[in-house]
Amino acid sequence: MTHSQLRPPTMADVARQAGVSHQTVSRVLGDHPNVRDETRTRVQRAIEEMGYRRNSSARALVTRRTQTLGVVASNTTLYGPASTLFALEEAALAEGYLVSTVSLRELTVETLSEAVDRLSDGGVDGVIALAPQRSAVAALAELRLPFPVVAVGTGSGSEVPSVNVDQELGARLATGHLLAAGHRKVWHLAGPEDWQEAADRTVGWRAALEEAGIEPPQPLRGDWSPLSGYRAGQELAGWVGRGLTAVFVANDQMALGVLRALREAGVRTPQDVAVVGFDDIPESEFFAPPLTTVRQDFTTVGRRSIALLLDLIEGRSSAGRSRIAIEPQLVVRASTFPYLPAGAGTPPG
Repeated sequence: MTHSQLRPPTMADVARQAGVSHQTVSRVLGDHPNVRDETRTRVQRAIEEMGYRRNSSARALVTRRTQTLGVVASNTTLYGPASTLFALEEAALAEGYLVSTVSLRELTVETLSEAVDRLSDGGVDGVIALAPQRSAVAALAELRLPFPVVAVGTGSGSEVPSVNVDQELGARLATGHLLAAGHRKVWHLAGPEDWQEAADRTVGWRAALEEAGIEPPQPLRGDWSPLSGYRAGQELAGWVGRGLTAVFVANDQMALGVLRALREAGVRTPQDVAVVGFDDIPESEFFAPPLTTVRQDFTTVGRRSIALLLDLIEGRSSAGRSRIAIEPQLVVRASTFPYLPAGAGTPPG
């Protein structure tokens, strides 16, 4: 084995292999436009054949970039934040960036400041903050950050560049689906009061009912857990026969609890009460019955968030006040079929 085989290949090795200068290899790695396509292809082929990897420390000295992005998050055991975090890491990796994550029990001005200090010491080019709670949004707005930041899950009212699924639209889709099926009123089990996404879903539900000329009932409130959905479902079961025929639940895990409580009370879904959730967790199509829900495209959230942050890092002025909204999708399953009022015939199934 030769000495060259004992050490990792260098940029000079790649240049010799491709028959170009060291400067040309550097331009290809930096995606410089003034490189002929044929030359770029030859250099990229040499990089792949030799297994060359850029020295990030050396590159950082030249470009003042670390090729590392920071993520500050909390509640990552919940489906939405966990899925968003995974999507961010995948999107960053696709762009050639590493991700340094700081997970916090809660997002406050103090904890965010400490997280920013840790990420600054570690060297990051920019930060994405998963800030779904109103208190976190307020804390984020107070910070003076030393690098660009993009917020995720803050809703449309964010004061910093942000990427969000349109939660209000998702709630409108869910509520409108139930109204179109013939339900005269739709009850709502909302998420925690401090969560902006929960608030936006409640706004969309209420708006859909009011636009249909329906007075919204008082929403129930849960904490995103199946247990809180189960307890709410026990209360909702008491309203069956008194006008309750449809429920929009603010997430699928609470909907799971609602379905069990209704079933234990002898209430059939969807024959007696239709149920719609939110998130489209992988298990939702295996609920009994399979759950109609609103799907959030976390892959797109991750990709658009990373793209926006890189725009800010590169100083593209158009990104300065960007607010990106991603449309959700209604997924119809067996927990809601077209509603048939009493006396209108026998429901299918």
